[in-house]
Amino acid sequence: MYTFSSKLRMGAIILMIVGLLGIAYGFISAPGTVEEAKAMVSNAGHGGHETEAHEEHGEAVTAHHGEASHEAHAEGHSAEHDEHVFHQLQNKPYAALYVAAFFFMMISLGVLAFYAINRAAQAGWSPVLFRVMEGITAYLLPGAVILIVVWVVANMGHHHLFIWTDKEVVAEDHLLQGKSGYLNMVSFLIRAVIYVAGWVLYRQFSRKFSIAQDTAEDDRYYVKNFRISAVFLVFFLVTESMMSWDWIMSVEPHWFSTLFAWYVFASMFVSGITVIAMVTIYLKSKGYLEYVNDSHLHDLAKFMFGISIFWTYLWFSQFLLYWYSNIPEEATYFVQRIADYKLPFFGMVVMNFLFPLLVLMNSDYKRLGWFIIMVGCVILVGHYLDIYNMIMPSTVGSQWSIGIPEISSVLFFLGLFIMVVFTALTKVPLLAKRNPFIGESKHFHY
Repeated sequence: MYTFSSKLRMGAIILMIVGLLGIAYGFISAPGTVEEAKAMVSNAGHGGHETEAHEEHGEAVTAHHGEASHEAHAEGHSAEHDEHVFHQLQNKPYAALYVAAFFFMMISLGVLAFYAINRAAQAGWSPVLFRVMEGITAYLLPGAVILIVVWVVANMGHHHLFIWTDKEVVAEDHLLQGKSGYLNMVSFLIRAVIYVAGWVLYRQFSRKFSIAQDTAEDDRYYVKNFRISAVFLVFFLVTESMMSWDWIMSVEPHWFSTLFAWYVFASMFVSGITVIAMVTIYLKSKGYLEYVNDSHLHDLAKFMFGISIFWTYLWFSQFLLYWYSNIPEEATYFVQRIADYKLPFFGMVVMNFLFPLLVLMNSDYKRLGWFIIMVGCVILVGHYLDIYNMIMPSTVGSQWSIGIPEISSVLFFLGLFIMVVFTALTKVPLLAKRNPFIGESKHFHY
C-alpha cells in the first residue's frame, strides 16, 4: 500500500495556500473603474498598437468630416474603447482561473481516455500502471465541478468570459441569436452535467470492477470492465467533442473549426500520458511499483512522442488551411494570436512539437526517468500555453500577461491535484494482481 508522505502533503497544502493568496490578489487588484483600467494600461505599457490605430482613424475622420465632428467621434470611440479595456482587465483573474482549472481537469480526463483504451484493447503491457491511472482520474470529479463553478461565477453580472452570456451583445448579434438555442446558460449546464456524470460514472464502475477483480475467483469483473470501457469510448468521443465546443470554442462563437475537437483531444491525451509517466517515475523512486521497468517507461515516452506529433499534425492542418484560404471569419483567429500573442503562440509550438521531436527521437533516452520528467515538464507547460492561447485572446485581448493571477491559479490547482491524486493512491494496493494480463505486464520487455 502506498503511504502519502508528509512532505508531499505539506508541499501540496503550501501550493494551495500560496495559490489562493495570489488568486485573491488578482481579484483585488483588478480595476474597479474605467479610470483605474486606463491607469493600469498606461503603467503596463499595453495598447501601443491600439493607440496608433486610433490616431490613424482619427486623422482619416478629420480629413472627411472636419475638426469638430472628429473630436465628437473620437471622444465617443475612445470612451467605448476604454470601457472595453476595463471589462478585459476585470475578466483577467477569471480567465486565469478558468485556464488553470481546465488544464488540470483535462489531464485527468486524458488519463481516463487512455485507461479506457487500454482496457478495451486488452493491452498486456499496462496493467501494472492501472492503479496509477485510477488514482489520477480521481481528480476528474472535483476538477470538473470546480471548472463549472468558475464558469458560472465568471459569467454572472457584468463579467462575461463567454460573450454569448451577455444579453446586450446577443441582442445586437444575428449570428449569436441564431445559436441561442444551443448557446445559453441552461442548456450549457445541462450538457455539462451529462458530460461529467458519464465520465465519472465510468470511472467509478471501472475502478470498482478493477478492485473487485483482485479477490475474484474468475475473470467476470475483468469482462465487465472490458465491456463498459468499449461503450464508454463511444460516449467519450461524442462528449469530448461537444465539451471542446462548449467549454473552449464557444469563447469565440463567430469562429469554428472542424478539427477543433480532435485538436483538444490530442492536447489532453498527451498531457494525461505525460502525467502518468511522471507519477509512475515518482512512485518508482520511492520504492513502489516494483514490477514497472524501463520498458514501461519507454512505451509511455513513445506515446508522449507520438501524440506530440499527432498534435502538431492537427495544429498545422488547422493553421495552414485557414491561413491560406484567408476567409476573414476563419483567419481572424490566428491573426489576433500572431499579432498580440507571439511569444505564447509560437512558444507553445516549440515546446509541444520541436522539443519533443528532437529529444525523444533517441530510444535510450526514453528509458531514463529523470529525462522523461524533464521533457514532461516542458510538454505540460507547452500545453498549458495551448489552452492559454485558446481562451485569453477572446477574454482579455491585448491586455494579457503571465503574472501573479496566472501563476497562482496554476499553483493552487497543482496543489489540489497532488492532494486528490496521491490520497486516492493510498486507498488500494498499487498492483491489480488478478488482472488476466498481469503476468505479461510484470515481465514486459520491449
